[in-house]
Amino acid sequence: MASLSQLVDNVVVTTFELGQPETRIGRRPDNDIQIDEISVSGQHALIEAVPNAYLEGTVDYYITDSNSTNGTFVNELRVADRQRLNSNDMVRIGWNEFRFIDEEEQALEKTAYILD
Repeated sequence: MASLSQLVDNVVVTTFELGQPETRIGRRPDNDIQIDEISVSGQHALIEAVPNAYLEGTVDYYITDSNSTNGTFVNELRVADRQRLNSNDMVRIGWNEFRFIDEEEQALEKTAYILD
């Protein structure tokens, strides 16, 4: 299962399991991951778990910015469209840093994605 670990000064302070098909991130309390911080929009971003088209039983994770004010970034690049997440990617929501971890990701899965 994949997770999103919030970092403060490069130390994990909170880990959120991504165990459902969609995980909504934002400041409002109706989000799956609520970040009560001024740089985070009410509905900031969405992470989707999608079955891999090439590897049966494998799940790919994608992040989309929900037209937030301060943006969503993966490895310091602003997310413009739906973007695939790889294990150990750094995700920034407003001013908040996270590390995406997918313990089930395999090197073969990355090759399958490149062929897509």
